[in-house]
Amino acid sequence: MLDPNYVRDHADEVLRRLSTRNGDFAADLAALRVLDKERLEAIQRVENLKREQNSAGEEVARAKKEGRDATEILARNKQRAAEIKALDPVLTDLDARRDALMLTFPNLPHESVPVGKSAADNPQVRAWGTPRQFSFAPQGHSELGERLGILNFERATRMSGARFSVLTGAGARLERALINFMLDVHTREHGYTEVVPPFLVNRNALTGTGNLPKFEQDLFKVAGEWDLFLIPTAEVPLTNLHREEILDGRQLPIKYTAYTPCFRSEAGSYGADVRGLIRQHQFDKVELVKFTTPEQSHDELEALTRNAETILERLNLPYRRVLLCTGDMGFASAKTFDIEVWLPSQNTFREISSCSNTEGFQARRANIKFRPDGSGKPQHVHTLNGSGLAVGRTLIAILENYQNEDGSVTVPEALRPYMGGLARIERT
Repeated sequence: MLDPNYVRDHADEVLRRLSTRNGDFAADLAALRVLDKERLEAIQRVENLKREQNSAGEEVARAKKEGRDATEILARNKQRAAEIKALDPVLTDLDARRDALMLTFPNLPHESVPVGKSAADNPQVRAWGTPRQFSFAPQGHSELGERLGILNFERATRMSGARFSVLTGAGARLERALINFMLDVHTREHGYTEVVPPFLVNRNALTGTGNLPKFEQDLFKVAGEWDLFLIPTAEVPLTNLHREEILDGRQLPIKYTAYTPCFRSEAGSYGADVRGLIRQHQFDKVELVKFTTPEQSHDELEALTRNAETILERLNLPYRRVLLCTGDMGFASAKTFDIEVWLPSQNTFREISSCSNTEGFQARRANIKFRPDGSGKPQHVHTLNGSGLAVGRTLIAILENYQNEDGSVTVPEALRPYMGGLARIERT
């Protein structure tokens, strides 16, 4: 959530920056200004009445001491008390309406983010590796996986519907190997603490990260009396680990990583992505989350992004990093780097990780603060998150980049210890 005071005091700047995100926010900001004005007037009225009430209390005491009749003073006190009481629900309603409206505004883009309307306006920051030149026509991961007998969409569709898959044998083992490899690198080398969080979270947790109320249609909700949702990413439970807490600034940055399945409703048609593992309702991901001070958060974003890139470099998979423009960023993000891996079958780079700094946006919604040097006035932390990596898309990249002309797939050297020494996946 944006800082309400900042929005009120810098209305024109906020409108200008939000407008770069391809949205029309003028009417909602105007409505917010009206609510703010009404709210401040009501607060001022209550405070004035309470001051008058305090003064009247002293006047009653003096009247009694001097033997004067205090009936009229007490009657005015009673009337003021009734007015104060009547203003309580008015203020509660104004607060609720203002907070509900504040939750609909996306984050303000950081000053370093380029203005643009779509992915076509995202500049490339860096690239690593050289795409392999094949002596044969490379196959897509779906065809490779099905012919190897490690990937099955038909059986998944019979039990769950479209956009699900079944991995078996070496395919399942490769998925598990990737998860363990990523977690080992991030915990042993990059200093993240591994967490096994709940895969079901409540409405407050999703509101804290910015998934609710705006994106409820993209979530899977548990049926019945439960107010619980399947997580769309481990970012949600990891960020909410410190919900309603005040952290010791001397311990920042705090870094967490977790493997979880993720669940998202992928509505609509995505062309070639309808078939295959690119867009699934259920997929595996290793997530990275950081809690930092405002001063260190953008340096930590760079470090987090490099941590994710390290996985691709160890697997020798060509990739590039792009900086998302204002019109292509996620709702909660102030700045995002996308890492895109090379897919030979599509002859292009495809997203495999998004690494974002939300600054204080999520922390205000989840009420996560810190005290600099362990003392002093609490401030909101900055929260960061990124995929380290999306496991299914990494598996896709391995199948396609390491395929052989006979249809087999070479296992990257970095994964062989996790695959029991297996060097090649062949049809069995």
